[in-house]
Amino acid sequence: MTLLAALKRILLPACLAAAAHAAAAEPQFLPLIQHDFPDPFVLRAGDTFYAYSTNNERGNVPVATSKNLADWTLAGDPGRPGHALDAMPELPPWAKKGSTWAPEVIRVGTNYVLYFTARSRKRDIQCVGAAAAAAPQGPFVSTADEPLVCQPELGGSIDASPFRDQDGKLYLYFKNDGNNPNVRKPTESWVQPLAADGLSVTGEAKSLLRDRLKWEGGLIEAPTMIHAPAGYFLFFSGNDFAWQREQRLSNYSIGYATCDGPQGPCKEAGDKPFLYSFSSADGCLSGPGHQAVFNVGPRWFIAFHAWSATRGCRPLDAIRWFYIAPLLWKDGKPEIGVGLRPTTAAR
Repeated sequence: MTLLAALKRILLPACLAAAAHAAAAEPQFLPLIQHDFPDPFVLRAGDTFYAYSTNNERGNVPVATSKNLADWTLAGDPGRPGHALDAMPELPPWAKKGSTWAPEVIRVGTNYVLYFTARSRKRDIQCVGAAAAAAPQGPFVSTADEPLVCQPELGGSIDASPFRDQDGKLYLYFKNDGNNPNVRKPTESWVQPLAADGLSVTGEAKSLLRDRLKWEGGLIEAPTMIHAPAGYFLFFSGNDFAWQREQRLSNYSIGYATCDGPQGPCKEAGDKPFLYSFSSADGCLSGPGHQAVFNVGPRWFIAFHAWSATRGCRPLDAIRWFYIAPLLWKDGKPEIGVGLRPTTAAR
């Protein structure tokens, strides 16, 4: 079965779920990984999809794999039976262990390059690094003494996201960590060109967006640039990612901006988020955010995390589950479809 045929098979249940959702309050979104898998990123390599997440007990860069985007398996280490696969088991000399966040991977030539956030030993702030591997599952290796990107005067740098434009040029998007309590600067989304090998930046960093809308709560992060048929779009997350016990729902949400090109200028699409928390007949979602947007042929998808929740939509465990939904387009604007769900055979 081809990959596109497999996608059609999982998209059909999603379409049927949309009808059931309207008629019988079928949940709009179901988690595809009910383990801690925050800040997810999805990469297609051949006939396999790889998902990467922020560090947890499974390692610095946990990995899950799928053949159809709906059924996911947490990857094991083939060299150590019974152990989880860590795509980057060793950190570079500049990075402290324990804060390896938001990994994203892009293929560059015959290599794969992973961009990640980690805490700088020298500066004690979060910075961005890059590591290379011959395969999407790693091991990704970096021996750098200094991070790839760091903005100490702006609180540090996190949430790096690569983008290849249609002319082949590479760009890196990231957020300055202005909400660092020791700095307290505005948070902005930045872009900086990458060298052809993806392992160094060139030119100057340029600000694309700054927190300014009420729903953002003074914080934007996780910039994700795409070039769709309708143009350039910069997706981002905003507000506090947490779900406090006293909160009915988390304030974390996803928004987007339209851009003239990979280096902007960009403008937010309205003053409301694109995807936000809800508890209703449609189901429950608390704190959807840190999105990854990708396409498989003509079909577009958005992956994101949200907090684990009880049936009554209250905080369950302090972990974030993994979701994917079709990203649809109407009149040149993105719309989110009913989320993918595990196939019948996998339930």
